[in-house]
Order: sequence, then C-alpha cells, then structure tokens
Amino acid sequence: MNHLSGLDRLANNFSVMRHGQSKANVEGIIVSRVENDRSGDYGLTELGRKQALTAAQGCGLPAGTLIFSSDFARARQTARIVRDQLGAVDVVLAQALRERCFGAWEGTSTDNYARVWAADEAGTGEAGATQPDGGQPDGGQPDGVEPASAVLDRATALVADLERRYSGRDILLVSHGDTLQILQAGFLRMDPSAHRRLPALETAEIRRL
Repeated sequence: MNHLSGLDRLANNFSVMRHGQSKANVEGIIVSRVENDRSGDYGLTELGRKQALTAAQGCGLPAGTLIFSSDFARARQTARIVRDQLGAVDVVLAQALRERCFGAWEGTSTDNYARVWAADEAGTGEAGATQPDGGQPDGGQPDGVEPASAVLDRATALVADLERRYSGRDILLVSHGDTLQILQAGFLRMDPSAHRRLPALETAEIRRL
C-alpha cells in the first residue's frame, strides 16, 4: 500500500540519503537481516565516512533538520555523521527504513540483487515474503525476499506518520538503496516493482523527494 496516495501535497520537505560505502559493499555480500548486521562488522569504511561527511557539508540542509535512520550500522553511522556536521538534534532510528530483506540471498554475492530486481520487473516477487524482522508468513516465497510492495507499505507509512506529526520541517531519511528507490517510486506514484527504472542512489548520495 502507498500511504501517500491520498495526499495532494506534503507539509514537510523530504530528502533521502543512502548510507556511505560499507564493509559489506567492499566485500560484495548481501547483509539485509538486522541480526546479522548486529553480529558482524558491516559498518562504514573509512571512505564511507568521508563520503558521508562530504555529502553533509554540501547538502544545504539546515541545523533544524530532523534525521530518521535505519538501525543498520552503515545507515546509523552515516546519519550521525550528518547530524554532527549540521548540528542537528539526535538521530531517530526507524525500523521502517531498514534494508529490504533479501531472504535466502543473505550472505551471498551482491550479484544476486539483479535476480531480485528481474523478479520485481516481471511481477513475480510480489507474493507474500519475509517481513523486515525476518519472520516467514504463510505463502511466502521460497527465497524469502521481501516484496517491493511491502517495502513501499512500511516506508510510506513512516512518511505519512511524519506528515501527521510535523509541518514545515526539513526531514532527512537515511536508509538503503532498494528501500529508498522504492520510497521514491511511492512519491512518484509509480508501481514499486518498477523502482529500478529510477536512477540508482550512489553511496552517501542525498536526493530531494
């Protein structure tokens, strides 16, 4: 469900930021379950920290920006670098911004992302699948990949909630590539399965929605 579909205009200014280069990026492995993130060292590389700082220095966002972040280490560390640079209030961690769960592809090569994206485009990835907390509901895909529609539901629900709570604020959402591209598809009222048709977010890129 796209929770933004009934909104004619937004009361706040939303920007998104993909985390800086992570150790998982360098190793070329998929880390999409928060328990695996917590049990390993998959935070930012030194380059990733520099990318986040450079992005924060050039973003033009004010000190009053509200920052919400995925609780994965790579996103959390990125968000705190931005917070420190802007002099903003503390980062709020939001499970709704977590990485898309890639199910059985967890711990495998990032080359397997392409298989998930092909399934998205083909419309074969939208059956019930693993939820963000790792649970496996009835009818889930054998590979446990979280459907793009489920990511859209949780991410746009967060934005709709922020719209109810705030007005006239700059809000930065720090998250992951798939999650943010699916969210952008929601802002554009696109089918979430077509999210890869949008320009890919580079590491530490900040994009106004």
